[in-house]
Amino acid sequence: MVASGILLVDKPGGMTSHDVVARARRALGTRKIGHAGTLDPMATGLLVLGVEGATRLLTFLVGADKTYTATIRLGESTDSDDADGLTTSRADAAALAAVEDAAVARGVAALTGVIAQVPSRVSAIKVAGRRAYDLAREGVEVELAARQVRVSRFDVLATRRLDDHVDLEVSVDCSSGTYIRALARDLGTALGVGGHLTALRRERVGPFGVEDATGLDALTPERMLSPAAAATAVLGAVPVTAEEARDLRHGKRLPGAADRIPGGIRAAAIDPDGALVGIVEPRGTDLKSAMNMPEEKRP
Repeated sequence: MVASGILLVDKPGGMTSHDVVARARRALGTRKIGHAGTLDPMATGLLVLGVEGATRLLTFLVGADKTYTATIRLGESTDSDDADGLTTSRADAAALAAVEDAAVARGVAALTGVIAQVPSRVSAIKVAGRRAYDLAREGVEVELAARQVRVSRFDVLATRRLDDHVDLEVSVDCSSGTYIRALARDLGTALGVGGHLTALRRERVGPFGVEDATGLDALTPERMLSPAAAATAVLGAVPVTAEEARDLRHGKRLPGAADRIPGGIRAAAIDPDGALVGIVEPRGTDLKSAMNMPEEKRP
């Protein structure tokens, strides 16, 4: 039986997230694999996979903050807000020449902080039960509602100016659900020249960085993080005794133990053998399980 764990994968361009999951299923010999947030085929970088029982942990990772590096091309708009779409408009040379660094800085500042963002029309958001990107492919006009997202950092790392476009190399820290394509589109719109994304790389999901990820040629159980290590990295740990672990697994509360969780929200309950019992949370002064892990078989 395949071990349970979290596998960090560096997704190459040109593949869907589902393609990576399918590759991991073949490599590990199990169908029970899920991921914590898709990446577009054009995008590269960190894809977090849950294997076997650790798929239960993905719920606690989906909403994690993320870091991206990207290239925003000013001067051209596309119908998908990225390089995979069809060009819908191009700015003339005079308009591009008027886009000074100070104007870019003002546009970036306006898109930093808590903002209302309209997702790309080719996003995976469901409209009347169907994905927006499926409707877009069929030529159906879809109006997506603006959503509140948080862009905690939006840095321009480099600027390259050519006759027919301006490329910005950027780095973004943001909340889950933020569309970097939409940032490119909205920056271009604010500057009056249009914009889209030509490259995107996910560098971080919560505490996990792409520098610790594996390539598609090394999808092995040895590269997985144990459920205990992964849950501790995400939520922090609270040690429990063997008796407390048994009680939690049986749905019982730990009386008076709520103050053992730093921050008082959720934590990973770790038994004396170092195994993940589950995710616990306060209920009044007690601790109770929010999610229990299948008990690990020991040799």
